[in-house]
Amino acid sequence: MLKQETIKIIKSTIPVLEIHGTAITTHFYKRLFAEHPELLNIFNHANQEKGRQPKALANVLFQAAIHIEHLEKLAPAVATIAHKHRSLGVKKEHYPIVGEHLLAAIKEVLGDAATDDIIQAWAEAYDVIASIFISTEEDLYNASGWAGFKSFKVVNKVPESDLITSFYVEPIDGMTLPTYQPGQYVSIRINIAGEKYDLNRQYSLSGKPSEETYRISVKREEHGKVSNWLHDHVQIGDSLEMSAPAGEFVLQSQAETPVVLISGGVGTTPLLGMLHALEGTKREVSFLHICKNKNVHAFGDEVKTAIAEIENGRYLVKYSDDEGRLASEDLKPYISEEAEYYLCGPINFMENIKEQLFMLGVENSHIHLELFGPAVPLKEKINM
Repeated sequence: MLKQETIKIIKSTIPVLEIHGTAITTHFYKRLFAEHPELLNIFNHANQEKGRQPKALANVLFQAAIHIEHLEKLAPAVATIAHKHRSLGVKKEHYPIVGEHLLAAIKEVLGDAATDDIIQAWAEAYDVIASIFISTEEDLYNASGWAGFKSFKVVNKVPESDLITSFYVEPIDGMTLPTYQPGQYVSIRINIAGEKYDLNRQYSLSGKPSEETYRISVKREEHGKVSNWLHDHVQIGDSLEMSAPAGEFVLQSQAETPVVLISGGVGTTPLLGMLHALEGTKREVSFLHICKNKNVHAFGDEVKTAIAEIENGRYLVKYSDDEGRLASEDLKPYISEEAEYYLCGPINFMENIKEQLFMLGVENSHIHLELFGPAVPLKEKINM
């Protein structure tokens, strides 16, 4: 428990964090990696270079300050981050290192404004918050299918569209794979010639749960080091290092309520796992997808086949090059008070869909989404 004086001081820093939070976290990461370059084997370099990771951490600090008296309100964010940490191999011994450099970054960015009392208050708060993460991640490590990264053999490679390719992998040691929850992801760790550090990326498990193989489906990004390497260099018979399935973007219940899966582009991948899990259900299941054109449209036939196995299944596809984005009139037929909505795709896409769902009367608690990359905040429900 934090002392009231500590809580008061933390709350007093909210305006400062709102203005200078990203500057603090950007400086923090530069400082951290300068002193501990080995951590670059864990962190996603692209997220650092694009500024996404500093923004995500700044948001966590800001939310922690707001909810410092009721840290349980951070539970959804903690769960998302803890799953990511577990998949990447973040350990409890990393937290004191992070705390040291975060406090130093606050002092160095804010200068005299960061008084000794403020630094001490944040040191106390950090210890409490870190203990929450460590405990949560320890439970996830204990429940994971295997420790660290395991070697998998690529047993099939299938082009799904002009941009997306699927890789089917099985464990080299022949172990029976643990069943994952549809919607979860794995981390891939690779070492590319000429790169000083390992590169890590998360990819959704896009296939039907199997005890023998996993399937990941990768979009070729224009400047994506890992995605291009996977597309161009990884062939059947090659090996990949993979961590156990992680993530809390999963089907929320087995009740008979309607399910609406809405994806943009490669965001279809985690929703495919959910769709396959719903085959044969009596529930009303709708799959809505949008992408640029038919050349980049992946899994169309697979989705049609899965929908055909669902008595109350519906499927809608739009090509933005021809028909524009998913609009309110497209969503209206799928709106109901009981339905659960699962969104995945680019951030702007999810912002737009979430806003439209709000305007159509959908409650925030019925909307679930997956973010590619760090957990940056999306808009909350609009007050009408």
